Amino acid sequence: MTAAEIHPPGGDAASGHGPDTGAAASDDRRMLRTVRRIGLARYLVVTAVLVTLLVVFAVLALMLGDRVIAPGDVLAALFGQGSGGDRFVVLGLRLPRLAMGLMVGVAFGLAGAVFQSLLGNPLASPDIIGISQGASAAAVGAILVFGLSGLAVSVAAFAGAILVAALITILASRNGVAGSRFVLIGIALAFLAQALIQYLLTRSDVRDAQSALVWLVGSIGTVPPEELVFTAIGVAVLALGLALLAPRLRMLQLGDETASGLGVRITRTRLLLTLVAVGLAAVATAAVGPIAFVAFVSAPIARRLLGGTATALVTSALVGAVVVTGADIIAQHALPSLQVPVGIVTGIVGAPILLGLLARGNRTRGTA
Repeated sequence: MTAAEIHPPGGDAASGHGPDTGAAASDDRRMLRTVRRIGLARYLVVTAVLVTLLVVFAVLALMLGDRVIAPGDVLAALFGQGSGGDRFVVLGLRLPRLAMGLMVGVAFGLAGAVFQSLLGNPLASPDIIGISQGASAAAVGAILVFGLSGLAVSVAAFAGAILVAALITILASRNGVAGSRFVLIGIALAFLAQALIQYLLTRSDVRDAQSALVWLVGSIGTVPPEELVFTAIGVAVLALGLALLAPRLRMLQLGDETASGLGVRITRTRLLLTLVAVGLAAVATAAVGPIAFVAFVSAPIARRLLGGTATALVTSALVGAVVVTGADIIAQHALPSLQVPVGIVTGIVGAPILLGLLARGNRTRGTA
């Protein structure tokens, strides 16, 4: 056997260092760069479309009402110009409601995305695992038992959401927090909270029960300045905290062992992310009530738009804002001389969307 036969010119195939291996690695790098460019382009297109939708909805929300205002007059009012009547309607009545809808949509969208990514369960949403129900029970108790209103009801709802979240975490944390156990305990507490709500409603005066029911459905309505400020500060602080924790959330999706190897403190990070998600859901629910399906469907829609399984936090926030803002426009203006709570519209629209996502997912798995 000759030396050429022992060491062929192409290199040692067993060692994996031949020119074929180098070419394959180069092809893999090119393919990875191509995939990243396509992903980035898709992300930018989706973001641009969602932002455009938000701008259109915002203009419509400021234009439409008992007094229809032209787009130019809306713009003038936003800059403090135009007639006094237009400025009062746009800045005093419609802009606070629009701002509240945008903020709670972002908060619900982010809360749902964090819970579903953190627990690896599509059912892990604040309106499924009892957090919204805990806020609702506390708010109804504040209205019907203590006769509170306004910001006091929002504070009670926030406290109720935090209490239920703490109970879920404590009960689910034995032998480590598992996503399925967290969800099941949350569903059980949701039923308990719902039973408490029904009991309070049946024992209350009809007029008081009616005001509580409007809150339970989820309604934006007239927005007091103090509630707007409270919600804005809460959402801004929690969103900033989530932005700082987002890299660690992406690492957790690689698995606990991989994340730990990358320097992530698993238990501490999960607790912080849970606190942020609970806070976002609590702030939003305290402001407008438990608007149905927004937290549940925002992240699945966002991931479907992006064509992946990433956390999609920014896209989920935009989807949540689009859903709430669009649903509020429909709730105000779809029926002549009749306004319905925004939660009814999101429930009507959200259920078919959820069923469509489930059906499409089943078809995808069936053809895989």
